[in-house]
Amino acid sequence: MPGSFILTETSTSRTKPEKPTLGSLLRGLRARNGWTLKEMSEKTGIPFSTLSKVEHDRLTLTYDKLLQLGERLNMRMSELFAETAEPADQPFTARRSIGTRETAVAINTPNYDYYYLFPELRKKRMIPILTRILAKSVAEFGPLVRHSGEEWMYVISGSIEVHTEHYEAVRLEAGQSIYLDSSMGHAYLVAPGHDEAWVIGACASADEDHGTVLMSASQELGKNPA
Repeated sequence: MPGSFILTETSTSRTKPEKPTLGSLLRGLRARNGWTLKEMSEKTGIPFSTLSKVEHDRLTLTYDKLLQLGERLNMRMSELFAETAEPADQPFTARRSIGTRETAVAINTPNYDYYYLFPELRKKRMIPILTRILAKSVAEFGPLVRHSGEEWMYVISGSIEVHTEHYEAVRLEAGQSIYLDSSMGHAYLVAPGHDEAWVIGACASADEDHGTVLMSASQELGKNPA
């Protein structure tokens, strides 16, 4: 995909940070709270063995399990996908961060490969996501997905079809974008003539109290289901 859309480090003298993973984020979360794996399992309702495999990057979590984890721990999704240990009530002013695909948190599902950008920032008002779209038909995709908030998606390369429950399907080419109500059932598909497509966008919570910011469209089953 075009490199111009991904910011990269230009300095070779700086030590490259270790790529964050869902496992490293869960380990950090557990360490900050002083929980054992058993205690975290009891708090989240996710089996001990599953959490252990996730922490060692041998397994990812399905979308529904990620939602369950956030809800049980009373955490926003933006806090879950963050590395720092800043106090929850600390105000944020003049924030700035450089995002790369290499430093993003990668989550793979049958329909999408997600790259959650800026994992070092906590309590984000929006969730920036780089996404590789894989599914090529509604039958392959499965049920339309819906979640709270709104989202914007811009096509970087390839072409996509956007299916929604209240509108006719629309085809978008590279350089075009769409903004939609995330609570409306929707699916992003690779348009005919392409093997894959890349989009970049952001999901924002509609909650006034900046409640849980949900991830963009995804299937409930990951490539490595828990």
